Amino acid sequence: MVVTFGSSVKGQVGGLEQNFYKKTCSKAEQIVQNITWNNVAKNSELPAKLLRMFFHDCFVRGCDASVLIDSTANNTAEKAAIPNQSLAGFDVIDEVKTALEQACPGIVSCADIVALAARDSVSFQFNESIWEVETGRRDGNISSDSEALANIPSPFSNFTTLVQSFANKSLNAQDLVVLSGAHTIGVGHCNFFSNRLYNFTGKGDADPSLNATYAETLKAQCKSQSDTTTTVAMDPGSSLTFDNNYFVILKQNQGMFQSDAALLTNGRASNLVDKLHNSKNFFNAFKNSIKRMGQIEVLTGTNGVIRKKCSVVN
Repeated sequence: MVVTFGSSVKGQVGGLEQNFYKKTCSKAEQIVQNITWNNVAKNSELPAKLLRMFFHDCFVRGCDASVLIDSTANNTAEKAAIPNQSLAGFDVIDEVKTALEQACPGIVSCADIVALAARDSVSFQFNESIWEVETGRRDGNISSDSEALANIPSPFSNFTTLVQSFANKSLNAQDLVVLSGAHTIGVGHCNFFSNRLYNFTGKGDADPSLNATYAETLKAQCKSQSDTTTTVAMDPGSSLTFDNNYFVILKQNQGMFQSDAALLTNGRASNLVDKLHNSKNFFNAFKNSIKRMGQIEVLTGTNGVIRKKCSVVN
């Protein structure tokens, strides 16, 4: 695990570049930012939702907006998979797409909109872009719930499984730890961690690696293991603020999911968590790792399409 915080990622994936639309739709990125910021100003929970959408999109068939496609009578799409049933923010993507189709018909991909909206939503609190987004992605036309289930890392995973999930997407263990920091915003559904409270090994026990006080706090909100509707802030006290506090509470054994706690079971990963207690280290590392994530298996050039409507294949 090579720790490089100060430098930005060099090298581009073929077809992706800064300001890809400067000649074909010069106002594209400004349109995305304006609409995204207007929505975040009204809904402070949006950054977590759009960031999660980007992550879930990229891990299935690459960053191709396949997560946006609706199911049909003949196909059960990614949206229907259990990890994606709680995704939200699709209306914002649709609003952006509508505006872009009016300004520059058939030019800007849904995949780029997802990447830009994730960045812009998180950046709203800083009033400036906090990472670079290369553009030039094209959209896929295939979306399958089974592929989502097979590729999206599970909150129940151990460290070995998580590292393999990321390696499958050409991301390393450092990217895993750093991108887990996205859990500094947003909420978790009780049923994705309540086994740690009520039945960790199948004997009605709690996960011994979970901070006991924190466990009681979670129990007060998740009354039973079968609760599928209640949500709890992943980073209590600053769940609407994008910062490095996730790594602070993680070291206090207050990571919500097994996949969070798993980061402390590997020595080098745990040391990296310590380094990310430094806010500058975290922001530098995050902008590098999310840029790499945005390059996963992208469709560019003559591959893929520009979907006219993000939820429907052409």
